[in-house]
Amino acid sequence: MIIEKKILPGYFDDISSGKKKYELRLADWPCREGDILYLREWDPATRQYTGREVKKKITYVKVFKTDQLFWPKADVDKYGLQVMSLE
Repeated sequence: MIIEKKILPGYFDDISSGKKKYELRLADWPCREGDILYLREWDPATRQYTGREVKKKITYVKVFKTDQLFWPKADVDKYGLQVMSLE
């Protein structure tokens, strides 16, 4: 399945260059390993697509809810969460 989504310019640059090898999104749409994420760069100032686009294969998906986190809510609120890309 091909899934089309908007992406902001700074994030687009990092994904298209290969520097960013992950994507964090609200899980309000279905996806699974093997799907293609079709990212179209969106300029929020002009509220239009820029014409740049990239397609990436989804290799791993994990959906979680805040009540499933390993850390106390107070610590998450204080420090936030970070996502790491590994090679």
